[in-house]
Amino acid sequence: MDSAQNGHGNGQAIRLTIPAKPEYITLGRLALTGIARLRAEPLSPEVLGDLKLALTEACTNSVRHAYGDGTGLVSIVYELHADRLVVEVSDSGEGFDAPTGRVGSSGAGELAEGGLGIAIIEALSDELEIGEGDDGGSRLRFVKLLA
Repeated sequence: MDSAQNGHGNGQAIRLTIPAKPEYITLGRLALTGIARLRAEPLSPEVLGDLKLALTEACTNSVRHAYGDGTGLVSIVYELHADRLVVEVSDSGEGFDAPTGRVGSSGAGELAEGGLGIAIIEALSDELEIGEGDDGGSRLRFVKLLA
């Protein structure tokens, strides 16, 4: 795990790279719990639980869709700011078809397989961005505002 100041100089950015296997997603959740404890005012158990669920769904998308042969890496970047937590999950694999527009605006019957995970992340976060990663693959970034 690498730790560094983020590009804005007003928070910490921590990167964790895990193998793209389901059993390693727990490491991302544990890191999130540790990072949340760095705040002067602790997160409520409900908010932390929501963030861990959103992270699990984001990592699961990379594990499930990125690498057909099951080998590869998933990168998780956590940015802790005084007023928000930003989490970005990326991979350099095949990716998946991201839904267009607001996920919640489509009917439940229109959700593609795996589409419910994106809807969960959108419901639990204040901002959601899905796109191509810097090295190809997929990048999913969500923001939770911390009052």
